[in-house]
Amino acid sequence: MMEQHQTLKLQNKVVKEAVEWILWIGGAVLIALILRTYVFSLVIVPTGSMLNTIQLNDRLFVYKLGYVLHIEDVKRGDIVVFKYPDDRKTLYVKRVIGLPGDTIEIKDGVLYINGRVYEENYLKEPMVGSFGPYKVPPGHYFMMGDNRNDSHDSRFWEHKYVPRDDILGKVVFRVWPLSRAGIVK
Repeated sequence: MMEQHQTLKLQNKVVKEAVEWILWIGGAVLIALILRTYVFSLVIVPTGSMLNTIQLNDRLFVYKLGYVLHIEDVKRGDIVVFKYPDDRKTLYVKRVIGLPGDTIEIKDGVLYINGRVYEENYLKEPMVGSFGPYKVPPGHYFMMGDNRNDSHDSRFWEHKYVPRDDILGKVVFRVWPLSRAGIVK
């Protein structure tokens, strides 16, 4: 009888400990999912469209909370992750060039925003060609890659503008490779 009681006590202890482990692991997974969905995520850049700012296969830390809760405005020059307007299952990384209401035009490789030349010091090389003008609708944004001569961006999409709600976060930090880790501008 005493042996049965001790065996039962041991079984209860094992079950209690297993339940505690399951709750801890489940809680950790839930917290990780919430953080990844609403606060931050990591992305890998599979193309060279953002050269030289972002290299092929860089791993980037994306801050989501400010954009998801609409407590941070999307600004011209931000590098953002968004749903590609022509296939919303695909994520893109580009630089915000046109804000709602802006007129964007490229003449002989020079970017004009609202009729004024817009200086950019992050381009891989001088831009080639003429595009536009494009009038950015309310609540939408015009995106371009820093490697303008080799970037599939707003200039070439069927749906040229990214709705505000499709912007998922702002790229803030390169985490890999370690030799280039740091703030992304």
